[in-house]
Amino acid sequence: MPAATKDAVLGSAVDLAREVAVGLAEDPSDVGEYLGMVVEGERLVSHRFASAARGYRGWEWTVTVARVPRGRTATVCEAELLPGPDAVLGQAWLPWSERIRPGDIGPGDVLPFKADDPRLEPGWTPTGDPELDDVAIDELALARVRVLSPEGRDEAAERWYRGPHGPTSAGSLASAAACGSCGFLVPLQGSLGQVFGVCTNQWSPDDGVVVSVDHGCGAHSETDAEAPPTDWPAPDPLIDELSLELVQLAQPAAPDEPEAAPTVETPTDEVATDEVVTDEAPTDEVATDEVATDEAPVDEAPTDEAATDEVVTDEAQPEETVPVEVPTDDAGPDDASVESPESTDAPDLDAPDDTTPPDSAEESPARPDPEP
Repeated sequence: MPAATKDAVLGSAVDLAREVAVGLAEDPSDVGEYLGMVVEGERLVSHRFASAARGYRGWEWTVTVARVPRGRTATVCEAELLPGPDAVLGQAWLPWSERIRPGDIGPGDVLPFKADDPRLEPGWTPTGDPELDDVAIDELALARVRVLSPEGRDEAAERWYRGPHGPTSAGSLASAAACGSCGFLVPLQGSLGQVFGVCTNQWSPDDGVVVSVDHGCGAHSETDAEAPPTDWPAPDPLIDELSLELVQLAQPAAPDEPEAAPTVETPTDEVATDEVVTDEAPTDEVATDEVATDEAPVDEAPTDEAATDEVVTDEAQPEETVPVEVPTDDAGPDDASVESPESTDAPDLDAPDDTTPPDSAEESPARPDPEP
């Protein structure tokens, strides 16, 4: 076969080829500049024009012309829009059943039947044996034309576990506990129940979705959120001034009574009642409820009135004290002497002579001095 050579008649048919390309385009401006010609064979040439149509960047308008042997007129064979070397091409064509992806099915859409789907296998056919039919139909729910095959079960488990509802999702990694310990998880039936369950918490982002037992979210039934600090000041307490609350006060405990001091009886004409012995000299008056303090006692002059509830105050301390022994009817040898301070005004004591101190009673009469 002789090699194709450039044909002068066909090479000069550029205007004819452009006229044909403009007729095919929707807009005459869609046909761009002339790109050249390609010798397709003997007396067969293709003229190319750039495409300026939107969405067809890199494509070319191609018009093929030919002539008969010994002819001087070019004839148009075909004209079409073909992709060039830099054309933007779509994906390889696939049947619709193979192009469909999860989420493409909308309301009213129906998938074509696939008889040889490897994810399914024939279901249970009743045999008439009550024991076998009850287990297969009632317990295993196999009374269907086709049921899930092991391949379909493994494919679903792998897809669920690696998907956004498995343990590797962002929400699961940030959660404090897994779904396996959540009270809102309902395990699936069968072998898939060992790894998956359905979330039933309306506050969870996975509500009504199959999740893995090691998945997690912030709506776990056993977790709690820490209360964040607030910038608002604490409110003032509210005082209810309309209602009264009766409070029964406890009775005060009785103070410890001081130990009773030994009583000293004095030979007087009157009877002393409820007498508290203090560091004072006995008088003819009746002492009642007299309180002693830690201060030095001071002798008091006898008066016609009884001393009642007398409290010794801070008075001048006497310069010296003189021991005074007060005899009593029940006094023994071990009785302690009572010291009485000396006062500027000597009290008039109507005590008998036996109140004289023992030292003065035992003194001998003074002897006269011998004459010289």
